[in-house]
Amino acid sequence: MAHLTIGRHHVSASTQAYVIAEIGHNHEGSLDKAEELFRAAAAAGAQAVKLQKRENKDLFTKEMYNRPYTGRNSYGATYGLHREALEFGHAEYSHLSQVAKELGLDFFSTAFDIPSVDFVVEHDLPAIKIASADLTNTPLLAYAAKTQRPLIVSTGGGSMDDVRRACETVLEHNSRLALLQCTAVYPAAPADLNLSVINTYQEEFPDVVVGFSGHDLGPELSWIAYALGARVIEKHFTLDQSSPGSDHHFSLDPAQLAELVSGLQRTHQAIGSPAKAVGGNEEAAIQKMGKKLVAARALEAGHVLQESDVLVKSPGDGLPPYLLPQIVGRRLIAPIQADEGFELESLEPLPAKV
Repeated sequence: MAHLTIGRHHVSASTQAYVIAEIGHNHEGSLDKAEELFRAAAAAGAQAVKLQKRENKDLFTKEMYNRPYTGRNSYGATYGLHREALEFGHAEYSHLSQVAKELGLDFFSTAFDIPSVDFVVEHDLPAIKIASADLTNTPLLAYAAKTQRPLIVSTGGGSMDDVRRACETVLEHNSRLALLQCTAVYPAAPADLNLSVINTYQEEFPDVVVGFSGHDLGPELSWIAYALGARVIEKHFTLDQSSPGSDHHFSLDPAQLAELVSGLQRTHQAIGSPAKAVGGNEEAAIQKMGKKLVAARALEAGHVLQESDVLVKSPGDGLPPYLLPQIVGRRLIAPIQADEGFELESLEPLPAKV
């Protein structure tokens, strides 16, 4: 059975969902706001919080870095300055690591480049997330896998061949992998999600934990993803969906994150055990509404029972109807009244077959 330990938490088919509150850059460059987001995520019941880490000057071409970037969602005059304004460094990560430890949260980051992988390792974060945009970035995947930290890989915008290649690259070095179905649409409509891919991943990669990274609005479809087998659930998280920034509008707010977590817990309870058995809570209702075999009328001792002598009536506190063939043709040892339930001990045994 596929299983994975991330920080303080064990994830497998039998566990509840491992919920990642993806903060990304919804902290807007403010350490105080990031800490507030951590505390809100913990209060809502998430198991993990996640940021994003980039070495911006190395990651982007000069043209892209220097490209004008204006508008409501901009935090800098160029795209590079915008990204730099949102980037946390060593001091912020050290502080937030302590906050996460205090709150009992796993804290890690998406690494968008090799220097950012090194940054994650330097800060001893318990896992590395690889974004959908890097599904085909096999050098980054291999480098991150060699750290032997758990890798959580999103698969938005990829083909099945891309997913296979990414898995082969990681698993060559590291078996600690979670593979998330994802759609690179922001926000994603229900028809965009293709949650059935969760089953495809389970069948093709039986030793890999499967999950769902959702850009859809609200928590409800993540409950379906869990029911289909997703055990890592990642959703973007914000304090205010109306804040400036490209991610806030499709992120969950604290109340929605709490609803996501409670709904996932209910889904886990509802899935229950694959073994079909009578539950203790069912017994009273089944006895009240169930059926038993009773006498159709008063019968004397010595009477040989015919089918016409037996009726099926509630409550179900006697011989069940499927035992009808075992009492027809047998002789009563004692008289029985109408509506009285039959007992096998009150019937003579059937003659032995020769």
